[in-house]
Amino acid sequence: MNKEIHKGILLVVDAVSFEKGVSKEVIFNALECAMASATKKHYTNEIDVRVHIDRHTGNYKAFRRFEVVEDEGVESPELQVSLKEAQTQKPDIEIGKFIEEPIESVSFDRIGAQTARQVIVQKIREAERAQIVEAYKDRQGELVSGVVKRVERGNVILDLGDNAEALITRDEMIHREAVRPNDRLRGYLHSIRSEQRGPQLFLSRTAPELLIQLFMMEVPEIGEGFLEIVGAARDPGLRAKIAVKSKDPRIDPVGACVGMRGSRVQAISNELAGERVDIILWDDNAAQFVMNAMAPAEVVSIIVDEETHSMDVAVREDQLSQAIGRNGQNVRLASHLTGWTLNVMTETQAAEKHEQEALSVLKTFMDDLEVDEELASILVQEGFSSLEEIAYVPLNEMLQIEEFAEEMVKELRSRAKDALLTRAIASEAELDEAAPAALAEELRTLDGMTEPWAQVLASRGILSRDDLAEQSVDDLMTLEGMDEVQAGKLIMTARASWFVDKQP
Repeated sequence: MNKEIHKGILLVVDAVSFEKGVSKEVIFNALECAMASATKKHYTNEIDVRVHIDRHTGNYKAFRRFEVVEDEGVESPELQVSLKEAQTQKPDIEIGKFIEEPIESVSFDRIGAQTARQVIVQKIREAERAQIVEAYKDRQGELVSGVVKRVERGNVILDLGDNAEALITRDEMIHREAVRPNDRLRGYLHSIRSEQRGPQLFLSRTAPELLIQLFMMEVPEIGEGFLEIVGAARDPGLRAKIAVKSKDPRIDPVGACVGMRGSRVQAISNELAGERVDIILWDDNAAQFVMNAMAPAEVVSIIVDEETHSMDVAVREDQLSQAIGRNGQNVRLASHLTGWTLNVMTETQAAEKHEQEALSVLKTFMDDLEVDEELASILVQEGFSSLEEIAYVPLNEMLQIEEFAEEMVKELRSRAKDALLTRAIASEAELDEAAPAALAEELRTLDGMTEPWAQVLASRGILSRDDLAEQSVDDLMTLEGMDEVQAGKLIMTARASWFVDKQP
C-alpha cells in the first residue's frame, strides 16, 4: 500500500508539472507544504513541522522543528529550544539553526483535498509569476505588444501570452485614446515589480522612450547605426519632437525618418493615436539646435545666457503665435528637447529688452568704474556685460580695442576689482549673525590677518582656520595687497593646529 502511495506522489508531480508547465521541484515543495499543514492540525499546540519527500522514490518523512535560541531567550517551548539543551544533541549547533525530531506524518491519501489544492495552486501561481519576471527582466526598456484583455476605470490590462499580463495605468495612457477589448496595443516596458497579486509588468503609452523605440523599429538606418536619435519630447496624443543626427554624411536623417511620401512617420503617428511628430535635425551648436527645434517657426535672432542656461528667441510678429504654439506647446516641447529654458518674443520685444539690459550695464559701468558714458558705451559695444569680465578677461583681449591704451586698460581692470571687492564686503555685511561671530573667532584673531582680507575670504565661504589651512598660496594671492610671503605665513599659521600633540 505504501509503495502505491509513494508511486502516486510521483505520478501527481509528473502530471501537474506537465499540465501547468512548471518544474517538478515546485510541485514537490507544494506537496511538502500541504502535508506539513495537515500534520500540524493533529496537534493542539502550535508547532513547526517540516515534511521531506524523496524526489526519486516518493517516500516521505515528517519532522518537528525547534529553533535554537540563547539560553535565556526561550519564550515559546513549543517552537524553541535553548542553545545549551540543543548542544546535548548536536555539539556544533548554532543559534538560529533548528533541531529536528521525527514524528508521524499524515498519510498522503488523507491530506485534506481542499488544503492540498489551495497550497498547490498557490505554489504554482507563485512559480508562474516568477517565470514571468524571469522572462521579461531583460526586456525592460523595450517595446511590448499585447491584446487588450479588459479596461478598468481607465486602466488597461494587456494579455501578452504565456499567462503574462501587463498593466497600462490611466496616467500612462494617451488621453482620450479609444481602446476596446481584443485591440492590439504596444507599450514601453518601464518597470517590472514582483507583486503578490495583479500584473507585474508596467507599460507606458506616454513615455518619450516609446516614440524612440517606434522610430528604431520603423527606420532601418537607425538599427544599422547610420542614424542616431539624440532625444525626444512629447505631448502625448497631440504633438512630439524628436532630434536625430546622421553618422554618415551621405544620409539625410530627416528624410530617412520621414520616409517615402511620409510613410514612416505616418505609421508612427497612427500608432500613437494621430500624434503629430516633428523631426528635428540635431546640431552640436546649442543655439542652432534650438533654432531647429523651434520649427516650423523661423527664428530671427537668439541670445544665449550661459549663466541661467536660457535663451531669448526672437521671431517675426506674424509668427509669434506659431512659435509659442497652442497653450505654449511648441516652445515647451522645444525646451524639453534641447534642455534650455526658452523665452520667445517678437523682434521688437527682443530689441527693447536688449536695449534695457544695455542701459542697465551702461549705468553699472558708469557708476562702479567711475567713467563717462562714452567710455562705458565702448565697453558695452565690445560685448562686456559685467565687472567680472572686465576684471579677469585676458589683458590682450582688451588691448585689441582700438580706443584703449595699455594704461587705460590696467586702470579699468583695477577699478573693476575694487568694485567687486566693495560688493563682496557689502555682501558680507548682510550675512547671518553666526558667520561674523565665527569669523571673529577664527580668522580675525589670526596673526597677520587684516579686516579686508578676512571679509573677502568670508565672502568666498572661508570662515575657519581649517578652511584657510586648505587653501594654496595661489588662492590667497588674489587678495588685494597680498604677496607670496604673507600668503605662505597665513596658511602655515592656520595649519599650526594640525601639528599639535593632542595626547594628554
